[in-house]
Amino acid sequence: MTRARDELVARVTRNLAAVRERIAATGKDPSEVTVVAVTKTFGPDAALAALAAGLVDVGESYAAELVATHDAVGPSPLTWHFLGALQRNKLARLAPRVDVYQGVASPREADAVAARAAGARCFVQVDVAGLPGRNGCAPAATASVVAAARDAGLAVEGLMCVASEDPVRAAAEFGALRHAADALGLEGCSMGMSGDYEAACARGATMLRLGTALFGRRPSRPGPVVA
Repeated sequence: MTRARDELVARVTRNLAAVRERIAATGKDPSEVTVVAVTKTFGPDAALAALAAGLVDVGESYAAELVATHDAVGPSPLTWHFLGALQRNKLARLAPRVDVYQGVASPREADAVAARAAGARCFVQVDVAGLPGRNGCAPAATASVVAAARDAGLAVEGLMCVASEDPVRAAAEFGALRHAADALGLEGCSMGMSGDYEAACARGATMLRLGTALFGRRPSRPGPVVA
């Protein structure tokens, strides 16, 4: 292992410990919260550093980056989460590599995932913020999308959201997602990222998606990504 990778592992280990301390400060047991290391733009070394620090869940938002990072890492005990909007023409490449689909937002997407990855684990994404262009189903459609995903044979583990940047609105949105999951008998709530994970934990998150909180400042993307 190179010196740079040693330093990266040390940084991730240190940052993960700080994250867990902050989770505990919200009253949530850190052992009950899955941390997904979001390696977007950080590359395969970040995925390996996360594994060395004790994390087994990694995520990517773009199909091309997930494929490249997954294949560069090679065989490993990592669980790979796809966090982006689902495009049917990308599923053939994703299916052999993705373990969990976070972002199923419609019955059509559920059917498309099931056709390529029968029985796959997934989270239904809910557009709690109601922002233009934001992925996710409308809150009122959540139950029907969950039912459609189950009917398609997918293993629905919970709900997922990206909250508003405003902390007051985000807190309410996290609470609404937790309430919706409970009403549907779902344990999982994938909510909370590097800037708002404490608020998410305080309102019942079971899964966090963290990039900069673990790895530091995200490097600039070298060029356009064909995802």
